[in-house]
Amino acid sequence: MTPATHSTLFPQAPDTADAVLDGLDPEQREVATALHGPVCVLAGAGTGKTRAITHRIAYGVRAGILQPSSVLAVTFTNRAAGEMRGRLRQLGAAGVQARTFHSAALRQLQYFWPKAIGGSMPRLVDRKIQLVADAAAACRIRLDRNELRDVTAEIEWSKVTQTVPAHYAPAAAKAGREAPRDPAEIAQIYNVYEDLKRDRSVMDFEDVLLLTVAILQDRHDIADQVRSQYQHFVVDEYQDVSPLQQRLLELWLGERDNLCVVGDASQTIYSFTGATPDHLLDFRTRHPGATVVKLVRDYRSTPQVVHLANGLLAQASGRAADHRLELISQRDAGPEPVYTEYTDEPAEAEGAARRIRELMASGVPASEIAVLFRTNSQSESYEQALADAGVPYQLRGAERFFDRPEVRKAGIALRGAARFGGNDTLLDDAVDLPSQVRAVLSGEGWTTEPPAGSGAVRERWESLAALVNLAQDFAAAKTGATLADLVAELDERANAQHAPTVQGVTLASLHSAKGLEWDVVFLVGVAEGMMPITYAKTDEQVEEERRLLYVGVTRARRHLHVSWALTRAPGGRPNRRPSRFLDGLRPGSTATVGRAAARGSGGVERGFTSRPDATPRRTQRSPARCRVCGRTLTDAGEMKLMRCEDCPSDMDEGLYERLREWRGVQARLSGQPDFCVFTDKTLMAIAETEPTTPDELSRIPGVLKRKLDRYGDDVLAICAGQELEQGPAGE
Repeated sequence: MTPATHSTLFPQAPDTADAVLDGLDPEQREVATALHGPVCVLAGAGTGKTRAITHRIAYGVRAGILQPSSVLAVTFTNRAAGEMRGRLRQLGAAGVQARTFHSAALRQLQYFWPKAIGGSMPRLVDRKIQLVADAAAACRIRLDRNELRDVTAEIEWSKVTQTVPAHYAPAAAKAGREAPRDPAEIAQIYNVYEDLKRDRSVMDFEDVLLLTVAILQDRHDIADQVRSQYQHFVVDEYQDVSPLQQRLLELWLGERDNLCVVGDASQTIYSFTGATPDHLLDFRTRHPGATVVKLVRDYRSTPQVVHLANGLLAQASGRAADHRLELISQRDAGPEPVYTEYTDEPAEAEGAARRIRELMASGVPASEIAVLFRTNSQSESYEQALADAGVPYQLRGAERFFDRPEVRKAGIALRGAARFGGNDTLLDDAVDLPSQVRAVLSGEGWTTEPPAGSGAVRERWESLAALVNLAQDFAAAKTGATLADLVAELDERANAQHAPTVQGVTLASLHSAKGLEWDVVFLVGVAEGMMPITYAKTDEQVEEERRLLYVGVTRARRHLHVSWALTRAPGGRPNRRPSRFLDGLRPGSTATVGRAAARGSGGVERGFTSRPDATPRRTQRSPARCRVCGRTLTDAGEMKLMRCEDCPSDMDEGLYERLREWRGVQARLSGQPDFCVFTDKTLMAIAETEPTTPDELSRIPGVLKRKLDRYGDDVLAICAGQELEQGPAGE
């Protein structure tokens, strides 16, 4: 298991700012040198996005343009944040804050709580599932284990989309969510869950973001203090931002536009958690002066793997597909993907294990092989098959490396040896750093040969072996390195969660494999009912399943094996078929009607300028101001009205009432809540503005193109004083 892009082990920091740019391709260099104003990086899989943005930060710091302490880089996992910190340290840009959204918000919340709220801050609970169980019991609602997990997920989705319990049912219906229980029951459990948290003085991870947003919205002095600290923002995996995270980012920014976002709409695979690619796709609309850079040179995968990845997206539909990037492999040709059909799932697992043994026998390290599946429940049969074949494996998503008990104990032993090793007879025969580490770790259970079988004993040995291998690499890279130097390196890696490679085949779900890569990838269970998953009903859900398979394909550098089984158990009825996503791509299958070529050539798009031949320059985004008193507006409702809530309104009350009456009819005809047609604030803005043309109506916040197309004629007719026949709009 390796990070998503290669880097030389323990490299020396570049000597100068210009040296930071060495080795970047033209588009990556554009990213690295675009240090002012809004920047949007559309980065395909394997195109070196992390390399581009870390070199961007490092170049700005080394050139004296950015102060390290004024930069906040945010991403979505501790592993990704740790990798970013490690790379910045290697590039000579230590001191930059690289954190997850939750980590950055929690740090600010802890600091400002005494000033903003006072008293003790609620305790943060790692897992909310027990609280949800208690809330369900208090409501006299029985939930089995699966329902409990699903209701917990619904509560998390509600909070990141800023949906309160009373609004859960209509919001879930509007979003097309398939509720695991009656929506009214979920809303009741959600409400009691919030009460229990208050009673017990605890908060969950979503509360960290919600409370930070509330403080920054209500306390302008605190918001100003945060903004004076951070002047420059970088957001990785921007396609996965939720509405709540986007709101927090906006409050961090204030009226400034020094923001760089990086993402790929074709890798949006977390919409079930509230993530949406709309913020990425609409970035140019919100920031007309933005520089847009497209990265399409794929340095990870062979042309054969890239061809399959591009083929998957060529059959896609929807908004994300309209913005897909056509990858161009930069690697030498490799083998074609292998497609295999098995009679049943056990045979599929045994076939994968057998092929993995052959690969290892040919010299492929176990750590460069992964088995990826759609659901965690598929893991067990592959664990058993690999154990039976004598193949070491590790489960992705298990406990973090530096948190493992054996790793913590090994660290203590190495630290003690570094301080007092001169008096330790165990080290008498150790002539260099690797032999010293082997000697120390032999006392912790490491042996030259791995223990037989699998299980806890084997996992402990694998952890210690990873430290031994790290010591060998460290000694080779740092001539004369001592045990104390290695201990310092381990401390820095632990802080960055930059784990050494564990020698074992990786078993992982497709979701947890995001951001990783291997030489060999086995995509298993690629059959209808599993890919796409059975409960993917809508077009949007099916397209997300396609993107998930795309993520799986693009994890492979050279070898890709795709397989499926005709039935679940031996002797079962063979009624399964390969995934529809493989139609026209696997040998012998019929092609689906393709789409037009992707709008994905690499390059740079500059922000709008006053003259076609003018030198590109930054366009300052004007803040929204009240059209009555001129005050800067930050509240979303006030921004819709374009005036302060308490400033006098020149609204036509009669027009407003006619619009409300019309909205009620449309809502009933479509079976939606009223606000799904237009919110009260949008109707008030229409009644105040009294638009006469579609263009004037489209300028009102809340009147998006879809609503303009559907309701625009009716609204303009009402504003003109015309009487309407009460039927569905747009017909």
